[in-house]
Amino acid sequence: MARRLGTTKGSFYWHFKDVPTYHAALVRQWHTNALSDVMKRLKTGDSAASALRAFGHSILDNQTEAAMRVWSRSDSIVAVAVAEVDAERLTYLQHLLNQIGLRNPAFGQSMLAALIGLPQIKAEADTHIAFDALVDTVLALS
Repeated sequence: MARRLGTTKGSFYWHFKDVPTYHAALVRQWHTNALSDVMKRLKTGDSAASALRAFGHSILDNQTEAAMRVWSRSDSIVAVAVAEVDAERLTYLQHLLNQIGLRNPAFGQSMLAALIGLPQIKAEADTHIAFDALVDTVLALS
């Protein structure tokens, strides 16, 4: 890592006691950023439809998401952080869906599942188009 950053290992240890401390800082930062994103979005005045799309696109565009999920399979601390973020995101999705009159929690769960799963598909498909199709379908039900 130090080589890729064009620095020395000593500078790494200046900032972090050891690799586990660095990993903990990475998890904390991702967790904090993900939760603050949800809180920030709660304060916008966007329509529910617009907010659903923007929220989904922001998650799909985040390169760190897939890596955190893979990491969470082998690290219980990361798994807890991912589960907490997923719970808040699900609450936010359900809040938006409630605004458009869809109260069935399965809709929010399906949307979160799509946001988790779409980046895992190794295809030429545009994840934004796929997610927007899901949002369009859900909006047609309201």
